[in-house]
Amino acid sequence: MCRVVDLQQAVLAKNDERAGTLREELAARGTVVVNLLSSPGSGKTALLEAELTLAAARGVPVAALTADLATEHDAQRLSRAGVPVKQVLTDGLCHLEADMLRGHLEGWLPDGVRLLFVENVGNLVCPASYDLGESLRVVLASVTEGEDKPLKYPTAFGLAQLVVVTKDDIAEAVGFDEEEFRANVRQVNPGVEVLLTSARRNQGVGLLLERAEAVAEGAEVHRPVMARAGAAAEDGHTHTHAPSAPLSHGSVHSHTGVRSPGGAPVQAHMSDVPVRSHP
Repeated sequence: MCRVVDLQQAVLAKNDERAGTLREELAARGTVVVNLLSSPGSGKTALLEAELTLAAARGVPVAALTADLATEHDAQRLSRAGVPVKQVLTDGLCHLEADMLRGHLEGWLPDGVRLLFVENVGNLVCPASYDLGESLRVVLASVTEGEDKPLKYPTAFGLAQLVVVTKDDIAEAVGFDEEEFRANVRQVNPGVEVLLTSARRNQGVGLLLERAEAVAEGAEVHRPVMARAGAAAEDGHTHTHAPSAPLSHGSVHSHTGVRSPGGAPVQAHMSDVPVRSHP
């Protein structure tokens, strides 16, 4: 008898297992991971820089790991906060995975770091499928992206434990309808908190840090209705969710080809700040 194996689901299940182990290991050393997901250009780097700067001023031990396809510009910006920063270059890979994060933390993550902010690759599809061992998953969207963003990316928003709206200072200029956005968030993730921020005007800066600190102190996090089955509906993986959650993006993406037989990420580079050039 032949047995059909879903390789995508197997890869995701393996990732979830390793993410759980990593979460326990980090918790044992007193570190909480905050996973930041958004589209490119959402303003999450600007907000994160402001949050890190505030954390440094308040004496909160934080660090940041930022992932990008090709450049180290984000690490350059974040390093201005005066906290430990690590850049991960994925060479085109559209997401981080638990094993990748573990490999980049080994030998780098300083002792005593209470909060580790991970700025995931700018993408709301693939990263939503991968647990990184985080204790708080945050999805960000700028007011320029439209009120229907949660409906277009129900897995990303449906699994969020916190939703952050960025660039709120230009909301009126671009005609952003806050109430409609909140209603769409509620449709895919009832009860999740939505924060309004503007890094440029320092509006709402500190709220993300406060929520992360609360989690580090043992506060209960929001439990999304959409349950993780180690997969995202958008990219063809199995996923359990509330009946009311709309689904879209039926295209299938394969992630198995970007890993070596031993499970290590292929062609992922890491560099310390200050930035070094790559051959």
